[in-house]
Parts: sequence; structure tokens; C-alpha cells
Amino acid sequence: MDAAALLDRPYDDPVSLLSPDGELADGYEPSLSDAELVTLYADMRLYRRFDERAVSLQRQGRIGTYPPLAGQEAAQVGTTYAFAPEDWMLYQYREHGAALSRGVVGGYLQYWMGHEAGNEALADANVFPLNISIGSQVPHAAGLGMAIDYEDDDAVVCCQFGDGATSEGDVHEGMNFAGVFDAPVVFVCNNNQWAISVPREQQTASATISQKAEAYGFRGIQVDGMDPLAVYETTVAAANQAREPDAALADETVGRATKPTLIETLTYRYGAHTTADDPTAYRDEAEVEAWKERDPIDRMETFLRATDRLDDERIEAIEERVETTVAEAIAEAEAVDADPASMFAYVHEEQPQRVATQQAELEGLRERHGDDALTRDE
Repeated sequence: MDAAALLDRPYDDPVSLLSPDGELADGYEPSLSDAELVTLYADMRLYRRFDERAVSLQRQGRIGTYPPLAGQEAAQVGTTYAFAPEDWMLYQYREHGAALSRGVVGGYLQYWMGHEAGNEALADANVFPLNISIGSQVPHAAGLGMAIDYEDDDAVVCCQFGDGATSEGDVHEGMNFAGVFDAPVVFVCNNNQWAISVPREQQTASATISQKAEAYGFRGIQVDGMDPLAVYETTVAAANQAREPDAALADETVGRATKPTLIETLTYRYGAHTTADDPTAYRDEAEVEAWKERDPIDRMETFLRATDRLDDERIEAIEERVETTVAEAIAEAEAVDADPASMFAYVHEEQPQRVATQQAELEGLRERHGDDALTRDE
């Protein structure tokens, strides 16, 4: 299936290559090898288990507020696998797969425990620091793409955000700049149907989010976000278009083959917006169960079993490996000994007197009693 077949289609015609029953679309054969298909599946299992343990850690007070990803594994693994190691990843805060599939597990968990070293681990994997302010990474992505063009580099930028972010001005400004300067950026809107408690139909009057790309002068495409193969193949096509625009995909609105693409993945989050949220207050459980019938992990497993790429023994080995990876990551993250004085670093260019006084008080306390005093009421 060529790039034109995937990218040059109506905005309301989502790409779907693997059915919920594990059947491939007519005429489609995965471009991934057998080993890569199994690894892709194993990474989705890693995402799910990491997510379960992270929620448990938050409930135990061992990490801070955490945004669960369960249900969105296909959208994350498909986009991450579509890019080369030298390509750049920017994401919001739910796309944990961007870090996990690039080998940052223990280091990534450190971020959620409040350690700055977690961001350093991400930087080493060409993943931008996690973004909490909604949509503000989109202008960064456009700027990075423009810089790549100026440097005549071959890298591509992947920028992920949620449907709720499309109500933020930063998203429109970033995509507008990318369109004007033809930046090599693949924008991925993970439309999980809810922006905290606000449903997608209250976010925009547009029939789709993908069609917004037309206003910026580049292509937009919808994809079944519960289908890892559809997400992967579509994102590969978009990444290739960003790297070397195909003349066959010249955009009629601007008369040339453009580099940026907006991909809207139609997906769903099974759990809460964050561990501070109660989704039962605003959505029906029947809706959640209906989406679970399309579960991306089950879908991929059915396909791999049916094609003899996977069996019980291999799945058991994957489960053991995932369990070990997550357990070791937790141990690695919890072994970090944070320096309380770091809370004063990089906050003010010129430290106010009141903050300097607080830092001096902390240092005095540590000199008199040691760090153990910081865990007691003093």
C-alpha cells in the first residue's frame, strides 16, 4: 500500500488495516518483519504493565499525579515505531510510549517521582521533556522542524497532543508556522474522545480534527487509533513525506508537495484523565466497555496467533520480560537520592531575599541534624 493510498483520502475515512477480529485489510501486508511485529506487540504489553504499576505507585504515594494511557497503546506504539532514532519526539503527558519504546523506562519513571534526571534521560533518546502546559510543545515542534530545514538535516519531528489541546491557540500557531515554512513535522492528535470531562463534540464544530490541516496548507488524515498497524503505516508515510516530499502528493491548496501532516488517531482512554480524576462523574461505563471490544493489544495478539507468529510460550516469555523490566525500572527510580537543595536551582535569575533565607534555613537544618531531619516535623 503506497503513501498516496494512505494519505490522499477523505478526512472522514479513517485508515484501518487490522480489524478487531485480527483480520488484515484486503491487499495489505505489513511492512514490518515477523520479529518487528512481535516486538511491537511486546512494547504494547510493556506500556500496559508500566501503566498499571504507575497507577498503583501513585495510590501508594510513591509518585505524583499520573495520567493513565491504557487504551491508547496502538496510537503510541505506531507513531514511535515509525520514526528513526535520530528523529525527535515531542509529546504531551499521556504518550508514555514515546519514552518506553526508546528504552527510557527507569529514567522516565524518575520524572514522575519528581527527579529532574528523568528529563535528562529523555534528552539522550531525542525525546523532548514531558510537557504539562497544554499544547505549548506544538510551536516548539514547528521551530525545531524549521531549524532542521535550515541545517539541511535529514531528521523529522513527531509532535503529539490530545483533542483537548486543539482548543489552545498554541496548537494553531504552531501548525500555521509549520505550514508557512514547510517544516518537516508530523503532528499527531490523539483523539481519545474526552478532554478531561469535555467530550470531543464540544471541542470543535469541525466534523473531524484532521480536516483542520487544510487551513494550514498541508494534509490531514484520520486513522483507527486502536489499530497499531494502521497507525504505523500511516505515520511512516507521513514521516517519509516530511523527509522527502512525494510529487504525487502535491497539495492542491498550495500547488506543491508539502512536508507537514496532521494525523488524527481515533482512540480512547479507558481510565481517568489523571489519578486526580473520577471519570464516572461524566461518562457512561457502557461507552468504555464498547471501546474495550476494540482493544489494541487483544487485536494484535489475535492476528499474531492466527498467523503463527505468537503462541502461549512466547507470550509467557514476553510477560516475564515485561514484568522484570518494570520491576527493575521502579527499583532504579526509587534508588535515586534526591538533593533537597535542588528545589532552589534554576528558579530565579536573581534569587529574592526571602528565597535565599529559606535556602539558608534548609542548609542550617541539614548541617545541624542531617538529611534525616527533613523527614520529621521540625
